[in-house]
Amino acid sequence: MIEPFRVAVPQAALDDLAGRLARTRWPDEIDGAGWDYGFPLARLKELAERWRTGYDWRAHEARLNELPHFTTEIDGQRLHFVHVRSARPNALPLILTHGWPGSFLEFLDVIGPLSRDFHLVVPSIPGYGFSGPTHERGWDVGRVARAWAELMRRLGYERYGAQGGDFGSGISLALGAAAPDRVVGVHVNYLPTPPDPEADVTLSASDEARLDQVRRLMANRPPYQALQAATPQTLGYALTDSPVGQLAWIAERFAHWTDPRSPVDDDRLLTDVSLYWLTATAASSARLHRESARRSEACPVPVGVAVFPRDITRSVRPLAELRYDIRHWSEHERGGHFAAMEVPEPFAADVREFFLGLTGGRCAGLTPACLRPEDVQTSHPE
Repeated sequence: MIEPFRVAVPQAALDDLAGRLARTRWPDEIDGAGWDYGFPLARLKELAERWRTGYDWRAHEARLNELPHFTTEIDGQRLHFVHVRSARPNALPLILTHGWPGSFLEFLDVIGPLSRDFHLVVPSIPGYGFSGPTHERGWDVGRVARAWAELMRRLGYERYGAQGGDFGSGISLALGAAAPDRVVGVHVNYLPTPPDPEADVTLSASDEARLDQVRRLMANRPPYQALQAATPQTLGYALTDSPVGQLAWIAERFAHWTDPRSPVDDDRLLTDVSLYWLTATAASSARLHRESARRSEACPVPVGVAVFPRDITRSVRPLAELRYDIRHWSEHERGGHFAAMEVPEPFAADVREFFLGLTGGRCAGLTPACLRPEDVQTSHPE
């Protein structure tokens, strides 16, 4: 069963958040430390004070409720998703998947532009936000992908595309592997291409520089990744009890992974952090790092790649082509890891170019229910 959902955080939860922020016990900081020891104290105090006194969750909640939200249960897990149908009845459906420490909020600025050409399904990963928490082991990238396939089936979509970044990239590629007869293509804005000493390819100096960056990252695993992969429960106690702890944990990733030329607005950042805090999903979202340690199987459907200059790593095309059927490759001038938030217009244009190029703008094969004019946003065939 698919049911309408409305975002409605109890006022008691917002009052508790304000009280905890007011009672924050701050650590000291070495003079002139900057970023050498972690997130700078002055900047975090600035964000925390904005969160406590200037940020208005209710205003952002009202804007979220302008979108059609739904929930359903798949494989014993509650799933939340936004479903926006295009005015074009024969539009190609797309499922857009976020990553960590993002959320479905990453796509807010591209829903409007993309819905002119596509039916959009924007779910929250199990364990994240309104899809959280998870209650059992095994919710890895592959299992999420299989849940997405079932979700799209329930919505009546026989053929569709998938897009994602961060974990959303892995989930989208796994969806292509799990349902190759249904997925017309996968577009990603993050595609790790680790060094492969056995690969018989010629690399440019630019490609070698990108691989050097990957080698440095592999040799010095980021602390957040190591902790979430090893002890997400232990970490969850701190982040679920301290809003400033949750703020610092997420804000540090946004600071390091965004392009300084396309920063994410403080209120958009605080909305994302609030979603983690208000749903108490710090631990369950972190578990995806532990569950998804193994490498996923190859994706047999056409793949499009958008590379943004300030991402964690930048993909190397000759290596990507050894594993995937690359049909589209773009190198962008601005943007980082959260491309849909940072540079929504180039992001949306890239997604549109790839999928319309695959289908020629034609219907990709919907069930009759999806082609009815009266089948609008609030109607979902089982």
